[in-house]
Amino acid sequence: MGTEDQGQSERIITAAFEIISTRGYANVSMRDIADKAGVVLSQLNYYFKNKEGLFKEVVRIMIGKYLQEIESSLVAEESPKERIKSLINYFRKMLKYNPELFRLLYDFTGLALWSPVFGDLLSELFKDLSDMIEKYIMKNLKMSELKGYSTKSLSRLILGAMFGTGIQVLLDDDDDLLESLNAMQVLFE
Repeated sequence: MGTEDQGQSERIITAAFEIISTRGYANVSMRDIADKAGVVLSQLNYYFKNKEGLFKEVVRIMIGKYLQEIESSLVAEESPKERIKSLINYFRKMLKYNPELFRLLYDFTGLALWSPVFGDLLSELFKDLSDMIEKYIMKNLKMSELKGYSTKSLSRLILGAMFGTGIQVLLDDDDDLLESLNAMQVLFE
């Protein structure tokens, strides 16, 4: 892909991300994205074949960015207690200051239930996130602190609680719900 082609495809992806994260997948047309990106509709088909191809690329980029940010926040800390605190703070900041990313993630999670393409992408994301929690937080705990549960099970529980709380925060816009994420820290004291 030439530099001009790369610039156009990036503009299209950026426009798609912005529109989908504010309106939702079901409320966005390819024409909306083309207009926002300042390209003709045929350019979207040229670069991404169809709506699913474009949205798959948006999800792939979103997932990469998301995983990189989370891993950076975990690696920056030394102890499991500090790492869970960092993970919780990351989620809290994202929900408060970048809720569009979570809305987009939840929108694509709904699609993933019906589309094998999105299902594979989101399944991999959740696996990667729980693996990170297991690697950077749970594996560093003493077995007696795990109360007989596997590190994998507890990692998935933490991830599920965080995403479930995230949905509640977006629906209720209640700061007390954001504070409830801190309750997970009690598990590590």
